[in-house]
Amino acid sequence: MKKNHSSKGPRVLMVGYNGANNTGAEALLQADIEDVRAVLGPDSHITVPTLNEANLRRYLREGPGLKISPMPALFFGAIRRLVKQCDLVVLAEGSTYMDTWGSPLLWLFLWATACAADMGKPTLAYAVDAGTLSSANRRRVRSIASRTNLIVTRNQAAADRLRDIGVTAPMESTADNAFVFQTRPADCGWPVLEWPKARAGIVGFALVDFSLFPAVMRLWGRRERCYRWPYYFSSSPERRQFNEKMVRGYASLADHIAESTGKALALICMEQLDETLAEQVRCHMKNGGNARIFSARQYDASQMTSLLRSLDLLVTSRFHATVLSLAAGIPQIAVGHDTRLATIYNDIGLYNDWFINPFAADGSAWAINEVRLFSALKERIDRLLANPYLQKQLLYKGYDDHLNRARRNRRLLADFAFRYLGTAGACSPAPALPNLVKGGMAWA
Repeated sequence: MKKNHSSKGPRVLMVGYNGANNTGAEALLQADIEDVRAVLGPDSHITVPTLNEANLRRYLREGPGLKISPMPALFFGAIRRLVKQCDLVVLAEGSTYMDTWGSPLLWLFLWATACAADMGKPTLAYAVDAGTLSSANRRRVRSIASRTNLIVTRNQAAADRLRDIGVTAPMESTADNAFVFQTRPADCGWPVLEWPKARAGIVGFALVDFSLFPAVMRLWGRRERCYRWPYYFSSSPERRQFNEKMVRGYASLADHIAESTGKALALICMEQLDETLAEQVRCHMKNGGNARIFSARQYDASQMTSLLRSLDLLVTSRFHATVLSLAAGIPQIAVGHDTRLATIYNDIGLYNDWFINPFAADGSAWAINEVRLFSALKERIDRLLANPYLQKQLLYKGYDDHLNRARRNRRLLADFAFRYLGTAGACSPAPALPNLVKGGMAWA
């Protein structure tokens, strides 16, 4: 049923992975807020719930039309209250329908959806993804996600996965909304200006400690494994051995790059929790002085994106490192453990040659074949550093395609607002992004 908001703008609840010092989530949230304001106008009011208020305030400012709302780790009551106070629920996190990182994050989005459906509030999943799910979570997603008024997925594969498990909600497929995120012009090239070693070029490693996930709910556990009570990272002897192999392998690879090319090594922590792995890699390097850690805890999304776009080569296990670097055509290799990187690499045309699965050929959980993995990585790194234009055509084409699809998100939001809120839906188009210049070449 349409509501009349002539005297007061609509109240929007944006449920996402907010305040985690995560570059991708930060860029995504800012792009989504820009879309909501462009569509619903200056009188709209946005509420952003978070488990970590202090982190969120680093890059998001409250004002007359925006409120930061702290919530406890056991979020069920707080989310129900916030849904009751809003007119529209927007699921604004990319990793929405998957339990790769842990079931509690999935349950947050499903609980917000269920509360909104029970109260008759419209819910929009805004450019989200779907991945692997346990059988119990598949049943939950099939039941609750089907109550969503519209699911916009950030790739067709995610929509297909949801349909395959029986989700019946209306769906559209576009692209990740972080593709429309814009950096500050002043941040362009800042790493080279303040890091003298970077003048010889930078190779970036955006690493993830796969052995930590999924995070699980426990009443107690080791303090060093606690994300935030009652959420703990996974742990086992096999997982710790996996971590040690990855640390040694990446340290050896970084030393090879430093010694053979003289380039600087940027250990890029797209999320604060990546810092421990990055520090371990640097400590195991013989050429640790050539490496520097850049963390989302210290640098905001604009700075981190500018760093990604300053690289000569990217080795990534982070989805948004690919998304945010793609505009500059940065040559890259993925070491992936879930569907997100595999899907975007497949869409761009990089999957067959440049995507590497770190696990053993037999699929055993933590039996990594590190010789095979790092031999394959070294061969691909050497090939791309020798010829950085090997991927360029695919990268530019992939970026243009994803950017054009991402710009549809704002129009879909406008149509949704008109249908469910009765607003005029008069949105301004997504802004044109400035040309990027690297190596004397310019491209859109």
